[in-house]
Parts: sequence; C-alpha cells; structure tokens
Amino acid sequence: MSRIEKYMAVGLSPTVWGAEERSDIEKNLDHIHENLSAATWLSSVDMPVKLAVIPEGGLQGFTDEVKDMDHTEYREEIAIDIPGKETETLGEYAKEFDIYIVASAKEKAPEYDEKFYNTAFIINPDGDLILKHRKLTPLLPVERSVSPHDVWDDWVENHGDDLDDLYPVADTDIGRIGISLAIEGAYPEYVRGLAMNGAEVICRIACPEPLVANEGWKIQNRARALDNSCYVVAPNLGTYYLTPDAETPVDTFGGGSMIVDHKGKMISEHSYGAGSSYCAGVIDIEGLREFRTESPLMNWTKDLRTELIKPIYDRELYPKNLWLDEKPMQHDEYAEQVTEPQIQKMIDEDIFVPPYWERTDDD
Repeated sequence: MSRIEKYMAVGLSPTVWGAEERSDIEKNLDHIHENLSAATWLSSVDMPVKLAVIPEGGLQGFTDEVKDMDHTEYREEIAIDIPGKETETLGEYAKEFDIYIVASAKEKAPEYDEKFYNTAFIINPDGDLILKHRKLTPLLPVERSVSPHDVWDDWVENHGDDLDDLYPVADTDIGRIGISLAIEGAYPEYVRGLAMNGAEVICRIACPEPLVANEGWKIQNRARALDNSCYVVAPNLGTYYLTPDAETPVDTFGGGSMIVDHKGKMISEHSYGAGSSYCAGVIDIEGLREFRTESPLMNWTKDLRTELIKPIYDRELYPKNLWLDEKPMQHDEYAEQVTEPQIQKMIDEDIFVPPYWERTDDD
C-alpha cells in the first residue's frame, strides 16, 4: 500500500442562519462554499488540504431545538433526504476543491413517516457519499432527534448492532475517518467505539455554550484524542442568526475550533467565535500508525481488559425504544417524564447521592 503523505485538515466555522423551511438551507450552503474557498486556499500555502469538516448545524441551524418544534412538523418542513439535493451540492464542492467533506444534517428517517435522525456523513473527492452515521445521543435537554437506541428493536433488526452498524468508519486514502456528532464526544464510550473500529481521525463537529467557556469542550477533545491515540478535528460554529431574516446575530457557540493530535496536544486552535473562520492543522497518518505500533505505553487500547469493564455497563440505564411507537416529546414533557426519573434512578441505584436537604437520616 502506498504511503499516505502529510496533509492539511481544515475545520470550518461558518456563520449560520436558522432554517425555517427547507429552501433556507441553500443560503447556508452558499456561505459554506465561501468559507471553504477561503480555508482551502489560505491553508494550502502550508500543505495540501485534503479534509474539510463542517460543524453540526452548518446546513440547517437548530430551529427545531430553539423553537421546541413538533418533531413531525420539523421532519416535514426542514429535514432532508440523505443522499439528496443538499449532499449533491456538497459533492460538487468536494470535487471542486478535491477534498473529503464531513458534514451533518437532520435527516428524514427513511424507515418512518414521522421521525428524523441527526445524521453525519462523509463525501469523497469524487462527490460520492461514502459514510452515514446516525447520532447516538442527542443534546438531551433540548434535542429530540431520534437515536438508533430510541428505536432499538427496529434498528437491530434492520441494521444490526455491530461496530460498523453504530460506529462506522470510512477507510480512505487519507486515513480512517470516523465522526463524533457534537455532544457524542462528551461520552468517552462513543469515541472509543470509533477507535475500536479503526478510526485514526475523529471529527467532532460542534458544541454549544456553556461547554466552551468552561473548557469542557477542550478537555473532552484533548482527552478523547489522548485516550484513543487518534487525531480529533473539532470545528465549532461561527455567528448564529436565529432566522434567515434576523438582523442581530448571537455567538451561541463561543468559538474554540481546534485540532488535537494523538498525544492530546493542540496543533491548531481558533478561539474567536463570532463571524466566519476556520482552524487548520497538519495530519500525519503514517506518524500516527508508527506511534500506535511502536509505543509500549501510550497506545492505550491494546491494554484494555474487557472482562473488567463488562460489569460497568452490563445493565440498562437510559431506556431503549423510547420513540419506537411514538414521536419524541417536547422540552417540558421530556424533562418531567425522562430527565427527572433518570436522575432519581441514579439515586435509587446508589450511583448518585442527593444533596443534604433531600437526604433523610437513613441515607
């Protein structure tokens, strides 16, 4: 097999206008092209750009979450087909710039008439869609995208429950690429799933405040890279307009776009969040492969004692099949019927200890 030369990856931070109808996505796609043009041109003065990563929300914004939209209404008015018109446009961009593109969108679930997924995908330089990944855990207080776990019985029957079915990785000529969709990166197990399926470059696409200002975003990205001996390309969104016609934008994401190497070191960081920009850094896949196969210590996954890990997770915590026979709830209903009972479950199982004013003398 031929050597993979070093290359530049760019993480875009585009301005986004929250879509109120499907046609509004075109405005965001036009701007992404502008952002790509600048990022690939300027970054290529260092090394050739081979990978561009677009943050979650870059196509549609977060209208469903911000406005607490009815799930079925959002599917009908704003969610898209993948592949479809929008991925074809991104495919043209991939061919124009001769790059792999990682992006995501709320996708009409093809198996259901009333549900949508949050789907990340990879497009190759020929413009072909080569990977789809459905978000495993939404931003639970506000996001009602359907996870495979929410329709678990159907998912296992139709897709399976192996690593490829839940943690897909694309084996490409610039390395093996996996996607951690935003808040997924807050759960170490999900990124480990990508690593155990061979991922070398993990694209973690966006995360909102307050996780950026309190450094949770940075800590998680660096830890996931170090834990799994992989690169993490983690762009965050730029300026956010609530609607296509809004006059005043809000920096709801706080910047913090970054690229982290396999030792957890920052190789690129763009702290500013307002406006549109990007981060860029060199990816050395052959150096990573040498490190993974030569290090006696820091290639941690070789030392996993899986029998010791099994008791941690060999039980149900978050309920599966939650949306198998109904559509996702809206914010207040979810908080009352899911979030609060889940916290109580942690207390009942003696995982959490309640604060003193909720404890009794017997606790």
